[in-house]
Parts: sequence; C-alpha cells; structure tokens
Amino acid sequence: MSAEPLSLALLALLLGAIALDLLIGDPRWLPHPVVAMGRLIEALERRWNRGSPRARRLKGFLLTGCVVGLTYALAWSVLTLLAGLHPWLGLIGELLLLVSALAIKGLRDAAFAVAGPLARGDFDAARRAVAMIVGRDTEALDEAEITRATVETVAENTVDGITAPLFWALLGGAPLALAYKAVNTLDSMVGHRSERYADFGYASAKLDDLANWVPARLTALSMWLAALALPGARRQGALAGTWRDAPGHPSPNAGWPEAMMAYLLGVQLGGTNTYGGRVSERVRLGEPREPLRVVHIQRAVTHMHGAWVVFFLLMAGVAGTWSAWA
Repeated sequence: MSAEPLSLALLALLLGAIALDLLIGDPRWLPHPVVAMGRLIEALERRWNRGSPRARRLKGFLLTGCVVGLTYALAWSVLTLLAGLHPWLGLIGELLLLVSALAIKGLRDAAFAVAGPLARGDFDAARRAVAMIVGRDTEALDEAEITRATVETVAENTVDGITAPLFWALLGGAPLALAYKAVNTLDSMVGHRSERYADFGYASAKLDDLANWVPARLTALSMWLAALALPGARRQGALAGTWRDAPGHPSPNAGWPEAMMAYLLGVQLGGTNTYGGRVSERVRLGEPREPLRVVHIQRAVTHMHGAWVVFFLLMAGVAGTWSAWA
C-alpha cells in the first residue's frame, strides 16, 4: 500500500523520487503512465464527444471521473499487490510511480533545447524546439518572443510538472499524485475553450483549476523565497506586483508563477500570441526592465529549481509538524 499521507516515510520517498528524476528523467524506452492516460482519453473522447451541448458536458463529467478514478484505483491496487508480496516491493513501486509524476529534468532539458540553438543564432532550430513545448504559432518568432514563450512555459510547468505533483503526493502518496497527473493530462487534451471541447472538456478544465489552486500560489511564494538567496533576482515589488497582475491572466492559476517569474527576472511576459493564425491578447505580467534575451531562459530554470527546493522544504516542515502532533 501507499505510504501514509504527511509522513516522514513518504517525504523520504519523495526525496528519492526527486533525485531519481534529476538523474534519469523520463527515458523514452520506459513505459510512462501519462502515455496510457492519453490513449484512454483519446479513445473515450472519440466515442463520447458527440450529441447536444448538454449531453457533451455530462459525458465530459463522466470522462473526468472515469480517467481520474481509474488512475487512482490502478495505482493503489498495484502498490497494494506489491506490498503484499514484500514491503520493499511496495516501496520500490511507489518510488517509481512518484518519479513518473515529476518532470524536473524534462522541463529543464526542454528549456535548454531552445536556449542552445537560440544562443548560437540558429533561430529555425530554436523555433522548432519551442514549438514542441507551446501551442502558439512559432514560425515568425524572434529572439525575444522565443524567449518569452520558453520562460512562460518554464514558469507554468513548474507547477504542473513539479510542485503540484509533490503537493498531492504528500497528501496521498503516489496514487493521488498520479490522479493529479490524470487531471492535468485531461485538461491539456480536452480542456481547451474551442468549439469541439467547450462543453466536453468543461469538467476537466474546472477540476484542473481546483487541483492547481493551492500549489500555484505556494509555488509563486516559494519562488520569491528562493530568490532571497539568488544574486541578481529583482525581489523588490515582486510580491505586490504578482498579487496585482496574476488575476488578470486567463488561467486562474498560471498567472501566479508567470507573474512572479516576470518580476524576478525584470522582464515582461504576456502580450500577443497567435494560435492557428488567430491573434490572442494576453495580460502583461511584470515590468520590462530588461529586453527579453536568451539568458533569461537560463535564469528562469534557476528560479524553477529554487521554487521546487523551497516548496519541498516547506512540505518537509509540514510533514515534520504533523508527525510530531500525530
């Protein structure tokens, strides 16, 4: 079975999962739970996303419940079976599932895959690399816009790929962390505000908003606290600026880490994006004290690392306090 929520044993497993993720990331040859989630979502979407708007919305709720519930149940069942065979098998199984819920190395590598060719002036390669991690049109982006897209992705995915999985893992072990990944995968696949998914993806989008509400705000705070130890970070006014700017973002959660990242870097994020030739105006976050350059990608990755380290230390404090009182 999964380790006890808010326990020091679970905290130790999370620390091991972080170390393993930093070391190996997500090897392509290793089966990944998110891939299985995606295939299940695709299969159900093809069968269920039809009918009247009301029917689509109802079946969207069914989709969300099925995918998230099945993910949790399978993870819990596998860990229970392994622990029944031998306690060490249960611990190893939970460790590996926790690793699959994290994306620290993957996010860092994706950012550097853009920064490398951009630093060499190879804009075509940089545009191809950034197209792998953003949904906007990238064919005509210059250095500043490629950098902005990458920094925004690093900031937002610090929550989706690192701190939110850690948060839910602390509360419910690997099963709840994977259930969160199912919510996140549903949102990325069907949670769009498009004609096709406006009704069918409604439940998935709303559940993702709820699942990320606390982690997003704690991540912004953790990013600011980590910046206290980082030379060059523009901490002054970052808390007030984030509080002011973040609610203007279309997402109720993404604006918090993005705004904090913008202020700490001294750049402005947001602005004009193009999706399939359609222009979308986003709220401006931060103040343009510096022009966006490739160096800000490296700095964003540094702030990403600082955020999850402080976030983990905060969680360790919560777990330690809980264990002392339990």
